[in-house]
Amino acid sequence: MNRENNSRSAPITGSPDHRITRSFSRPQALVAYVTCGDPNINTTRDIVLSAISAGADIVELGVPFSDPVADGPVIQRASERALQHHTSLHDVLDLARDIRKQSDAGLIVFSYLNPILRYGLKRFCEQAAVAGVDGALITDLTVEEADEYRSLMAAQKLATIFLAAPTSTDERLKRIAQASSGFVYAVSRTGVTGTQQQLASDAKDLVRRIRRYTKLPVAVGFGISTAQQFAQVGKFADAAVVGSAIVQAVEQNPGREAQAVAELISSLKGSSAARANG
Repeated sequence: MNRENNSRSAPITGSPDHRITRSFSRPQALVAYVTCGDPNINTTRDIVLSAISAGADIVELGVPFSDPVADGPVIQRASERALQHHTSLHDVLDLARDIRKQSDAGLIVFSYLNPILRYGLKRFCEQAAVAGVDGALITDLTVEEADEYRSLMAAQKLATIFLAAPTSTDERLKRIAQASSGFVYAVSRTGVTGTQQQLASDAKDLVRRIRRYTKLPVAVGFGISTAQQFAQVGKFADAAVVGSAIVQAVEQNPGREAQAVAELISSLKGSSAARANG
């Protein structure tokens, strides 16, 4: 392992005073993804705060994008609804600033690269730090093309999270681990986001492979939607990412979106806690 590269993560996850570190201090963290602006930005704020109150440790603030190629139909529809209200990256950062005034939970901007480039990469990093954001995950930015981004993020003490897939070679996993700070996002299966009935069997093996190259926390995502899956992930990973199930709860519960999301998260974490204590 490249010790020099790996040490760059230390200021982010090595300090007990960093929110990302504190977010992973519990036995199994829950990372909640929301599409900002769906159904509107004010409701998104209520959804995020309700999710945190219900037990979400980290919230991924999804920036709506017109061509979300990595997302399944549920999140695609959410992005379309958010874009109808002209929700922008600027709006998402304003939302983060508002949430930070009310919560100390981890906040991650989850975006495609294009909205960030349009906003300005340096400006994004600076404004994200001012807003109280803890890091970012740019879903279509590869580690090979991320040098400037990583440097600008590090200057603002912001975490850089990268996706690791089951199809990644060991050499690529090593590069992803070295480029990551905060945590590594392990994709439980190939393809697009969306809930699934069974957790892919290669998720556990992927986490094991990632751990060869980093001591960073590992979160497993893409398809987790049931208490059984959440508890299963907790046996081998540090966190589970719940995305499409949350976005679907928003879509299916007009007028009570925040309550529906809180109920979903409580059911996932409550069942996991019951199993741990049983």
